[in-house]
Formats: sequence, C-alpha cells, structure tokens
Amino acid sequence: MLDKFGYPTAEQVSSRFFPEAVLVKPKAILECYEDIPCNPCVTSCPTGAITIGPDINKQPVLDPDKCTGCAVCVGACPGLAIMVAQIKENRAWFKIPYEFLPHPAKNELWDAAGRDGTLIGVAKIEGIALASKTKTAIVTVSIEKAQLLRFATVVKKHA
Repeated sequence: MLDKFGYPTAEQVSSRFFPEAVLVKPKAILECYEDIPCNPCVTSCPTGAITIGPDINKQPVLDPDKCTGCAVCVGACPGLAIMVAQIKENRAWFKIPYEFLPHPAKNELWDAAGRDGTLIGVAKIEGIALASKTKTAIVTVSIEKAQLLRFATVVKKHA
C-alpha cells in the first residue's frame, strides 16, 4: 500500500504499536517504513530510547522501557512520522505533529482521519504546545479507543 497509495497497510501500522498493557503509559510510535538517511529522533530523545545504529539509513527502533512519552521526538521528526500514543480513561490519547493554521484549541471537537484520509470519528482536543526547537504544534487529542490503530490526524473542526 505504501508504494502504491502512499499510506501503510494495517499490518505495517500494527507492527509499530505496542500492546495495550504497554500503552497505559505514553509511548512514541515510530512510523518510519522505509530506510532513509535520517536521525533527528535519535539525537533529540532525552532518554536514549530511540536508536538507529551505525547506518543512518536504517529505520529507528524504540525501546519502550526507556521512552517517557515526552514527545520531543514528535516535534523533531522532519517527516511527521512520529506520534505518542496512550490508552487512558478508556480512550486512545495521542500527541501528534500539526503544521497547519489555524491550530486547534483545547476542548474543541475535530474530525479525525485515518492514514488513508478517510474520516474515522471525532477527536477531542485535549491540549496544544509548540515544540521548542522547530515550533511545530504538538496537539494532544483523545478519540474512541477502538480507533487506536486507525487514527492519524485531525483535519477540521467538527461541525
């Protein structure tokens, strides 16, 4: 699917997520599906949870035991390929990069989209912050837990 349509298969996505027992604490989800020369996530991670190894062309790997879910890597990734996920209050919570204007505002409801662009539900904006170095907006959203593996982003304010 990635080569043909530009988005990963459900199997590729699920291979990047951790079991729900791990996601009771926030964890970075690295959605890098191809080997490319890139490593800002590695150099930005304050806990050393993300590694690539000696070949910068390899895909990064996350050690969930070291990851605190701080989201520094989310703002550092030039490909917008990292989000933080957590299961909390029986909902799926995410910290996602958002580079459009206007930014969502806390407590707003926005339409949520999957990786293929289809609308999958309504997400509540739980908070917003700016990455310190890149000034990328990091939006915290919650959505129905059933959408954990489908959610990719928010697209517009819910009507």
